[in-house]
Amino acid sequence: MADEFIKGLTALIVGLFGWLTFAGWYRTPSFSGAQLVGPLPEDPNVYDQIGLVLMDAMFYFAILGALTFWVIIPAIRQIRLARSG
Repeated sequence: MADEFIKGLTALIVGLFGWLTFAGWYRTPSFSGAQLVGPLPEDPNVYDQIGLVLMDAMFYFAILGALTFWVIIPAIRQIRLARSG
């Protein structure tokens, strides 16, 4: 169980750090302005669009990765154990 916990924690940390990095680039309009919750660029170029997609992907990776290792995999193991014994 400890290895699933650390894998889920790693997915959560890496995903949220990636999201934090991209959100800092694209959602912070100025140094003293709104932090990480500002509006997205209105007319993003190709690289901005890739960054925005990666920002969303990192967020979902963090949430789904943690849920996979903390909830889904242990639940599958418990179901297998209940069926076999």
